[in-house]
Amino acid sequence: MTHDKLVTGTDGTEAGPGPEDLYLVVRNDEEQYSIWRADREMPAGWHPEGLRGSRQECLDHIGVIWTDMRPLSLRRRLAGADV
Repeated sequence: MTHDKLVTGTDGTEAGPGPEDLYLVVRNDEEQYSIWRADREMPAGWHPEGLRGSRQECLDHIGVIWTDMRPLSLRRRLAGADV
């Protein structure tokens, strides 16, 4: 069961999530992911990753693509220590 608000069309039918219920998957320079409401200004330091959808679609996408939660700077530092 989703809790997304539905937009009602002029004929009274439900038209799906409204623009205020769409999210973006965003990523910062440390390759950390989050979601952000699509109708709001992007926060400083974050960039759209490409997916726009419902909250759950975005969270599911992050669950698939974000396989290493360590910040990029830490991964680079650890990779350098292996050399």
